[in-house]
Parts: sequence; structure tokens; C-alpha cells
Amino acid sequence: MKVCNYREVEAQVAEEAEGVTVRWVISEADAAPHFAMRIFDVQPGRGSPLHSHWWEHEVFVLAGTGTVTMAGKNKPIKEGTVVFVPGGVEHQFVNEGDDVLRFICLIPHPWLEGVAEKHRPA
Repeated sequence: MKVCNYREVEAQVAEEAEGVTVRWVISEADAAPHFAMRIFDVQPGRGSPLHSHWWEHEVFVLAGTGTVTMAGKNKPIKEGTVVFVPGGVEHQFVNEGDDVLRFICLIPHPWLEGVAEKHRPA
């Protein structure tokens, strides 16, 4: 069992994203077998690079305002917004507000690529 305040987990600089930090609050190190929970802080005027990968994201915005870009379309996001990013879709999160954009992001462990497909019900 793991119970803690997310601030107790060290923030790391996100790869290729100046002004963005990530806290891996639940990971394989916690014996979570399938998914990781991350909390991102995006500083004003900053964002993630436009990118894609095989895995999906489930996102819940905790604070701030910004834009999510998916498949070339922009949508505003703010506190309380839920975002689903399917695997293989190019996406980006950008903070367009004056305060930190903070969101929870759930992803499968990268080594699971292809495993879910093999076990999908017919």
C-alpha cells in the first residue's frame, strides 16, 4: 500500500520539455503491475513537445488553463477537464494561463506494448 501527498515525490524535469516537471507518484517501483500515475506541472507559456506513441493517456486537469492539441485540433482545458488521448495520436499540452497548469496523467507501463491486444476480449 502506498499513501502519500504527491508533493512528497520528487519532481523531475520532463524530457525535451523546458518548464515542465513530472512526479511519478505511482509506478512499477510501487508494485503497480500495469499503469503509472504521473502529475505534471507546466509553467506559463510552456508545454510538452508535439509527439505520439503507442500508449494512450487518461488526463485530469487539477489547476490552470491551457490547450491540448490532438490530431491537429486544439481544445481548451482548465481545472476539471478530462482528456483521453488515444495511442498513436499526435498530441501536445500547452499552458496558456498565468498560473501553473497541473494535471494527472495515467499511462500503461511502456513494456506492455502489445500485451493488451493479445488479451482483448473477442
